[in-house]
Amino acid sequence: MVYLALASLMWAFSFGLIGQHLGNLDSQSVAFVRLIISLAVFIPFLRWGYAWRHMLRLMAIGAVQYGVMYAVYIEAYQSLRGHEVALFTILTPLFVTLFDDWRRRRFQRVYFLAALLAVVGGVILTGLQPLESGMLPGILMIQVANLCFAAGQVEYKCWAKQYPLLARRSWHHFAYLYVGAVLASGVFASVNGLSSFRPSSTQWWVLLYLGVVPSALGFYFWNIGSHRVNAGTLAVFNNVKIPLALAVSLLFFGETASLPRLITSAAVIAAGFAITIGLRSRRSRPRTAPPIPTTRRANASGQ
Repeated sequence: MVYLALASLMWAFSFGLIGQHLGNLDSQSVAFVRLIISLAVFIPFLRWGYAWRHMLRLMAIGAVQYGVMYAVYIEAYQSLRGHEVALFTILTPLFVTLFDDWRRRRFQRVYFLAALLAVVGGVILTGLQPLESGMLPGILMIQVANLCFAAGQVEYKCWAKQYPLLARRSWHHFAYLYVGAVLASGVFASVNGLSSFRPSSTQWWVLLYLGVVPSALGFYFWNIGSHRVNAGTLAVFNNVKIPLALAVSLLFFGETASLPRLITSAAVIAAGFAITIGLRSRRSRPRTAPPIPTTRRANASGQ
């Protein structure tokens, strides 16, 4: 869970940075450049000895989880503010558990309950405020991004469990995910054209940070942590970034929010953690062998 917590903390800063510094840039070009920077981080560690089926599968996962997800996610900033983007990711835990159940052909009620608590925690934080005009397109795009991100992380989790030896040294294959992501996001960016993409020096520094820290290291830590926890814990962690992002917005970006709601939301999400951790400890507890029945030996006198 340490990897998931690190990734969540890294992502908490990205919402405000994008909203305040990159809002006037073409969103598809931002996603494309950001993923190119992430790919450059992992290219030096890439190993070419993988079978084609593994390379293509990893590229497909990256195309959906990062490429398509970023294309619609960053576009949502045209109609939503940074903290609103974070808030409307509340349904991701449910998508994670449903995708995981579909892949395993079974329904885990406890994991679904944990994910539902994470959603309730996010709803408490939003305060169920009425939607402003013009927000609906951004909200719909965020849900598409949530679906892509949930499907990608669950599929990578399944691949890692299926091929544990290949997944052990993840830095050797992680660039393949970004190759797929760059190809997918490049298609969207080419439609709008990169010729008009003219970031300022400050925006280039923000892009560099976003490409290296949340997009490269954050996603790397997230996918590593995803196949080391159960689906319920993974689902709950998908909403940890919401109170973290709001706390960062309060402390660093001058935004305002209700502190009681923040505390209540964190408590409800923590309840989801408690459920998954309790289930994991119960399943990992060694089963004791049943006691062997003993018979009373008759003594020498026959009593």
